[in-house]
Amino acid sequence: MPTPALAAALADIDTVFNGFASPAETGCERCFAPEETALLRTPYTRLPTGLLRRFVYKVPDHFEDHAAVMRRLLPQCAHALADGSMDGIRFNGRHGLSRVDWRAWPTEQASAVEAFVLAWWCDVLTTPDPPFPVEDVFETCASILRTMTPLLDRWEPHPVADTHLVGCAGSWLYDLIDDSWPFTWWIRDDEAVGVAELRSWLARHASDRLRAQGEADLAIRARLVGLPYEDRWNDPYWTRPSATN
Repeated sequence: MPTPALAAALADIDTVFNGFASPAETGCERCFAPEETALLRTPYTRLPTGLLRRFVYKVPDHFEDHAAVMRRLLPQCAHALADGSMDGIRFNGRHGLSRVDWRAWPTEQASAVEAFVLAWWCDVLTTPDPPFPVEDVFETCASILRTMTPLLDRWEPHPVADTHLVGCAGSWLYDLIDDSWPFTWWIRDDEAVGVAELRSWLARHASDRLRAQGEADLAIRARLVGLPYEDRWNDPYWTRPSATN
């Protein structure tokens, strides 16, 4: 069951985007059959889950009006992300919402999108076994919001959230220790700024939480990424047996 906040955000998405369509949509004739594209012009009609996924993750030049397509798909898409029926977000790449300027939409629409993304993230943080890997949800949410700051701000200490932190830190620290971008499909012009923000957050907020989870090596590495590059690699940690196992 979704948290009350996520349930409310989904209800708002349903209300705000109810009945939207892309009336002049022709779609890509090579990728979609005419009867599939016709669904984008038809409001109030559910799409097969596989087709929904294909539409959501196609690049914008496959559509006449990509923003209108995303508004058309949003209610079903949001529910599919929340309940896990949007199969394989790890392998699909960039979500369509990350490719449209949804913040320029009317205030009611933009607010509904932002509220859903944040509520979905908070729901995942407190769900012991969410439908998708937490690092994939983080990257999807961050790419849609175009910032990781509100996601990190909401990652407060909690037994379940700290368990998820172990998995994400284990994935990210491998790259962050070398100042590399740790994400797969989220692309930023200022990747160095993003790397610095995530390194700083892990150093300030994650080390003690990781140690409490029994992850001593990850806790040390979380501390190390907060140091200047040379100091990081000159730390005695790297000569200890645990660092080389």
